[in-house]
Amino acid sequence: MPAALESPPPAPPRATAESSSGYFPERPESLEATGLPLAEIEALVLKILLNRGATSGRDVARRIRLPGGLIAGYLRELKKANLVTYRRNAGPDDYLHELTDAGLERASRAHDRCRYDGCAPAPLEQYVASVEAQTLRKQTISRDRLRAALEGLQISAETFSQLGAALGSVGALFLHGDPGNGKTTIAERLTRAYGEELWIPRAVRIGGETVRLFDAAVHEELPFDGKPPAYDDRWVRIRRPTVLVGGELTLEHLELSMNPVSGVMEAPVQLKANGGTLVVDDFGRQRIDPDGLLNRWIVPLERGYDFLNTPGGKKARVPFDLLTVFATNLRPADLVDEAFLRRIPFKVRVGDPSPAEFRSILHALAPTLGLTLDAGAAEALVTEHFLNVDRPLRFCHPRDLLLQVKRRAAFEGLPPVATTEAFAVAVRNYFADL
Repeated sequence: MPAALESPPPAPPRATAESSSGYFPERPESLEATGLPLAEIEALVLKILLNRGATSGRDVARRIRLPGGLIAGYLRELKKANLVTYRRNAGPDDYLHELTDAGLERASRAHDRCRYDGCAPAPLEQYVASVEAQTLRKQTISRDRLRAALEGLQISAETFSQLGAALGSVGALFLHGDPGNGKTTIAERLTRAYGEELWIPRAVRIGGETVRLFDAAVHEELPFDGKPPAYDDRWVRIRRPTVLVGGELTLEHLELSMNPVSGVMEAPVQLKANGGTLVVDDFGRQRIDPDGLLNRWIVPLERGYDFLNTPGGKKARVPFDLLTVFATNLRPADLVDEAFLRRIPFKVRVGDPSPAEFRSILHALAPTLGLTLDAGAAEALVTEHFLNVDRPLRFCHPRDLLLQVKRRAAFEGLPPVATTEAFAVAVRNYFADL
């Protein structure tokens, strides 16, 4: 039977000039070239027919994301093995396929082991090769690339230099400082400095388990300009990811997990962030203590690889190739001890804007919001409502107060002008201490 044929060793796709990332998953010319055991392909095909009923060969190929010619040939082998039969024609050189009794029995056993019936996974060896070929450590971080990534943000020269050094290290950094100064925004922008394109498999075979890696909630698929090249459709070309996690983070999110609805194994957040940035927002306010989180990641952060436990009791080594950003309103020294701080070599404080920077942001933002800034209004706002009352300036305040002015003007039918009086009303609405 087809499942008994000798399985080939995994063959990593070759990089070609088609990809600016230095990696390109070429379309497999044979089932052996997929690097998957034939039993794995058989199980996927049978489960598709089990779950969807009579299905054309073309639809099976689209579901499994392998070339149609290869799947058509394999379906013929399954028919010879009395696992599949033809119901009727389904277009040129194609049929509606359905399971025989023997096929139904085998498909049911496969479904009981794993309910996944989607895209054929890439072997772990192929995924590791892709991460090594596209590693962040091969990216050159220049001042121009970082400046472009942070375009539109007010960043001091010292902070800019610290961020550049941290990006070059591809390790971990603390972004700390008072709330409202853009730590999360800065962290989310950093990935852009590493370039744009990244190839990842939609699913990976890890320790005998099929693990879904591509997640539309955090991965943005990149369109091709013109006709796309012939590539392995099990892979997807994405923008280098930025994965943001907050107070909901638990140790369970760092391990393989079974989706209770779909019955599909999901990749942990750090695997989804490979090739990009993982931002742990509001670090110190998670449901797990900071020491517990850092203990879990101390080896990956230092060595560039992680170990995941599979439901079958296996331990699989996987890449850990990402920038890890811990964004917090608290002092790093108040969160973890000196030993942990030493392992996170970059601590970048995002401070408050100066009065001049605050006024500059007001003047730059007002026209983008369709507002005119009245003469003297910016100076009056800073002096009367911040400096004179000892209220700290934050980078978020200019935008938030201008939006208050804009919304009030629209509701009251007033001219879209940020006046001293309009700012006074906005301040009363915005700050709870007045």
